[in-house]
Amino acid sequence: MKTEILCVASIVLLTACESGSESANVTGSAKNPAADTPIISLQEPRAEKRPHEMTLHGHTRVDEYYWLRDDTRKDPEVLAYLDAENDYFDKSMEHTAGLQKSLYEEMTGRLDPDESSVPFKVDDYWYYTRYEPEQEYPVYARRKGDMEASEEVLVDGNQRAVGYGFYSIRGFEVSDDHRYAAIAEDTVGRRINEIRILDTQTGEYLPDLIANASNPMAWSANGQYLFYLNKDLETLLGYQLMRHKLGTDSAADVLVYEETDNTYYNWISRSRSKDYLVLFHQNTDTTEVKLLAADDPLGPFKPFLPREIGHEYDIDHAGDRFYIRTNWQAENFRLMSVKLEDSADKSRWQEVIPHRDDAMIRDFQAFDNWLVIGERKDGLRKVRVRAHDGNTDRYLDAAEEAYVMWLDTNVSTHTDTIRYGFSSLVTPRQVWETDLISGQTRLLKAQRVIGEFDSDEYVTGRMMVSARDETMVPVSFARKRSTKLDGSAPALVYGYGSYGSSIDPWFRNSIVSLLDRGFVFVIAHIRGGQEMGRKWYEHGRLQNKKNTFTDFVDVTHGLQQRGLIDPGRTYARGGSAGGLLMGAVINMAPELYHGVVAGVPFVDVVTTMLDETIPLTTGEFNEWGNPKEKQAYDYMLSYSPYDQVSQQAYPNLMVTTGLHDSQVQYFEPAKWVARLRDQRTDHNRLIFKINMEAGHGGSSGRFRQYEEISKEFAFLVDLADPKR
Repeated sequence: MKTEILCVASIVLLTACESGSESANVTGSAKNPAADTPIISLQEPRAEKRPHEMTLHGHTRVDEYYWLRDDTRKDPEVLAYLDAENDYFDKSMEHTAGLQKSLYEEMTGRLDPDESSVPFKVDDYWYYTRYEPEQEYPVYARRKGDMEASEEVLVDGNQRAVGYGFYSIRGFEVSDDHRYAAIAEDTVGRRINEIRILDTQTGEYLPDLIANASNPMAWSANGQYLFYLNKDLETLLGYQLMRHKLGTDSAADVLVYEETDNTYYNWISRSRSKDYLVLFHQNTDTTEVKLLAADDPLGPFKPFLPREIGHEYDIDHAGDRFYIRTNWQAENFRLMSVKLEDSADKSRWQEVIPHRDDAMIRDFQAFDNWLVIGERKDGLRKVRVRAHDGNTDRYLDAAEEAYVMWLDTNVSTHTDTIRYGFSSLVTPRQVWETDLISGQTRLLKAQRVIGEFDSDEYVTGRMMVSARDETMVPVSFARKRSTKLDGSAPALVYGYGSYGSSIDPWFRNSIVSLLDRGFVFVIAHIRGGQEMGRKWYEHGRLQNKKNTFTDFVDVTHGLQQRGLIDPGRTYARGGSAGGLLMGAVINMAPELYHGVVAGVPFVDVVTTMLDETIPLTTGEFNEWGNPKEKQAYDYMLSYSPYDQVSQQAYPNLMVTTGLHDSQVQYFEPAKWVARLRDQRTDHNRLIFKINMEAGHGGSSGRFRQYEEISKEFAFLVDLADPKR
């Protein structure tokens, strides 16, 4: 391969040429040199050091790269640095162009060209979304009467996206009379939406334009008022509930409620019964619900139950009762019911499904005669159905060892037939319908995977691996049937472990391309999620956060020690808070991994959590802690990936971010990469890709997202099999 030298002439960058550094990037790890891998001798970008001191609790931190933060995203020096990183990334990955193309074509080639959702019926209309062949964005459509009727296209995302580098329809709500459709559109990727209202009779959008909005919206019963949340443009919190009258200027919209506690997130919706507008407030461990009759849009919202710190609950309405999923005296939640007039008095709540230590109630839907409950049991998502009269109480059947089942779209509460979903790492998503009285079940739709994919050629399984404190951590895995679990196969270990968010074993189209190349795909269900119940979350947050990281390390080490995966070709991947996981893990045990992909990583924990102007900070004090308190500061500092970068060898590393990311600001990974370049003692690959047109979720569009995934997987496959 031709050796190429890249020296960026900028006052912002201290390139290796200028500084005399010898840290040219070459492939291979200190543990597994892979000497036959092509050598990449590009000079990596070096950000200038501009020490910035921060002192708190008598302790001073020095951030040499603090200057890379530019809230305007227009600073020419910062943009020059990001451009240099992108240029370096492109040149470093140039030798994998053919592999990237193959991966992209495989992944997109499996997509159903005209994929559509399962239609659901509201009154006399069947609503659904579908894709046009080769198009990026969904089409929202409906048919009147039955699915044989002529199609009425409501919103074509492809037409709406013309002229934008990023486009997403984040909200879509139709009025009760089916005449008006409100859509929330994001054209930057920062999750700041503009709401527009379509008159479906004329096919024209009303002059009404609502800017700076969150995506949740709800119509009043008469279709004359739209409720939405106004965003604070600095914190990006939806904090003001507004009422918009159809056909009026949004400047005249009425402020209905303002949340003054900036640790809470808020959203608005309609109850499934359609009888109520529901205003929901939540922080990490406290919720509150307020209600307003949908046919009384000018009235006040009233609390279902006044806010109680530490009490989490949510509600559904069917018949003459409300059903409540609550953690009141129930760590794993229980279900209770009450009439609205008694809702504020918990002594009047009646228990329907009691608390259990071995199962957690995740969600539920109430019907006139039934409760359908999403439970987490044995680390798996299951669906349980229970008749109000108690004559039926059972789990829906599942045929695989590691799987996920979920409650699907069930619009009406007046039914004995419900929809649910099923998937596994090797079974594409399915939507089923079951008659709760007869027990008869039929498949409504199975995700089509185009090409030669055959589920029978793949194997999925589950095992438990012991953590260092003897806690047994669940592990899901998938492999091709021909791939041996004898220590010879490369493995990608994936994890998240925060916010109580569980990583379930769904089918992932992209992973098939790794399985076909002999990889074992592993999900480590580490503490910080809720796979094993509420305790699993509590033992992975705040002062227990390090359990998340050590669980991941111990799962990786355990699989290697059992001789199941190749220790020299073990890789890890995580994004957002999972990127924090990656950062912590490579500080703690870099020798376990040949390569790591950290997507939009939250790595500068202390600095971010000290800055309440950064979006999402205040709402997450109960997740990470408030570093203004010394105990929290010391603990967070001890694992913060940016603060714990040290002079040691690190794995090959690929980092990604989006310039307009609203959840993890781009400058966190930018600073982290700069510090790693300065401190690391290895010569492994360290590459950084910045999507200059996207936010937290990466590129918009059905196909474009696979361009990013193909780059990540090319990075991994190239490391695992440089000869390929």
